[in-house]
Amino acid sequence: MKKHYSSVVSRAFGKFAAKEFSAPVQKIINNSYVKLMGLDMSNFEPANTYSSLGKLFIRKMKKEPTIDAVRDSVISPCDARVIDFGTIKNHTAYQIKGMAYNTNSLIGAHNEESFSLLEGGAYVNLYLSPKDYHRYHMPFDVRVLSVMHIPGKLYPVNMPLLKNKKNLYLENERVVIKVKDRFGHLHFIVLVGALNVGKMVVSFEGRVKTNSDASVSTLYEYEEGIELKKGELFGWFEMGSTIVILSEKDAVEWSVNVDQKVSFGDVIGRLHEN
Repeated sequence: MKKHYSSVVSRAFGKFAAKEFSAPVQKIINNSYVKLMGLDMSNFEPANTYSSLGKLFIRKMKKEPTIDAVRDSVISPCDARVIDFGTIKNHTAYQIKGMAYNTNSLIGAHNEESFSLLEGGAYVNLYLSPKDYHRYHMPFDVRVLSVMHIPGKLYPVNMPLLKNKKNLYLENERVVIKVKDRFGHLHFIVLVGALNVGKMVVSFEGRVKTNSDASVSTLYEYEEGIELKKGELFGWFEMGSTIVILSEKDAVEWSVNVDQKVSFGDVIGRLHEN
């Protein structure tokens, strides 16, 4: 199958970002990127210490935030901007106000048994820009039930396309992580690919290979489940992109606003205990 231009461009950019140039050249590349994108490097190592642009993209924080200990709190899994949030009605959510998409299609046919559970539930869209911290962490304690990789295109996930391109999330490559929280509620954490995202890495599932030659969806299930704690790292984007969280009815209440900037560790909602 012929690859879409967005995948070809993203793969080429990924190769460039992974290349380690000589120290003087790499310093120029990294410092130029920091200046161009307006990166705040105050909680990271200096830009010139990263051996490639890709390493700069997935930089670790020198000091991570203190994770809220209240057991029902939901934290932001990343540094991001809230693009939209709301209630899932008639299996519909919004990539941005006025641009609907089908939540069943987002999580894929492999999750058909969960379609009805999401009706009346809640969703939130978190957009990571190229200047943001690109690692993602669990928003609450979870037991991972499955991971599904859905190949697709890699259109940019920016405001112009969110406003004008229908079904943007559905056309793009994505990784769908099915989890249950400590109270037994079902959630889907969906990593949405974008242009120049060389990879979406899931740290506990090395078999997921994004922006590859895969053309069919692949499901990985865990009979015993994989336990991950709130705030625990579970992967990274190798550029900016989007995380969508879909939750079953009466599972969560968001405390955010559209266009709000959130940082990893900020409390953005509460889980319901029953």
